Amino acid sequence: MEQGDREARGQGIEARPLSLVGLAQYQPGSIVSRTIIDKKTGTVTFFAFDAGQGLSEHTAPFDALVYLLEGEAEVVIAGKPIHLIEGEMVLMPANQPHSLKAAKKFKMLLTMIR
Repeated sequence: MEQGDREARGQGIEARPLSLVGLAQYQPGSIVSRTIIDKKTGTVTFFAFDAGQGLSEHTAPFDALVYLLEGEAEVVIAGKPIHLIEGEMVLMPANQPHSLKAAKKFKMLLTMIR
């Protein structure tokens, strides 16, 4: 397995400094994701959303913390719109419908604890 393949699966990135924002670049018209940690107890995933891209309304059985690294996002939780900018975070409670959309292209870290 090549180094890039291991890093794409969150392997081979331990015990060394990395630029979180630099984990992936924006792709035109796309959402890029990169799993950093995937354990029975939870996940940490990096996302890069191009402008206008989003995730349609859905629910998750666990609390999830969204931390915006750069850009701007519109998050809707249980019908309540929340505008996030770089450096802000929001907790999405378990079993509450939520969606995300890039007001401007943005990068975020999603932490879900099971």
